[in-house]
Amino acid sequence: MKGRSVTVKTQQIEVKTRGNSHVVNLTDEVERAVAGSGLTDGVATLFNVGSTAGLTTTEFEPGLVNHDLKAAFERIAPEAGRYEHEQTWHDDNGHSHVRASLLGPSLSVPFTSGRLTLGTWQQIILVDFDTRARTRTVICQMMGQ
Repeated sequence: MKGRSVTVKTQQIEVKTRGNSHVVNLTDEVERAVAGSGLTDGVATLFNVGSTAGLTTTEFEPGLVNHDLKAAFERIAPEAGRYEHEQTWHDDNGHSHVRASLLGPSLSVPFTSGRLTLGTWQQIILVDFDTRARTRTVICQMMGQ
């Protein structure tokens, strides 16, 4: 791509959460960031700042986000399990760190013609696994032309 430069734009997205596997749909905020970037083609990389929440895509529908995801993570990393993290720091969120590590803190979504290339039923979500309400910061860095 001789002669074509890449531009980088960065925006913070602030999200209030309730904790305890609260799922927040970030799709609209990311779409606004891409639209406001002035870029038409590229990739949006999202990164959750912190170690007890994660990012992914899914169909944002009540049964899945209010029950199925929480139930799946409860089977994988039970809240009542024994965690060395809790023994070390005398807190209650060892399961939160394990769950967030499994989901991961980042996600990349391409965009073309100024629009995210998500499927019809696919949304970008943040899952907050911590044991209390928080304000989360998600960095949205867009690279493209």
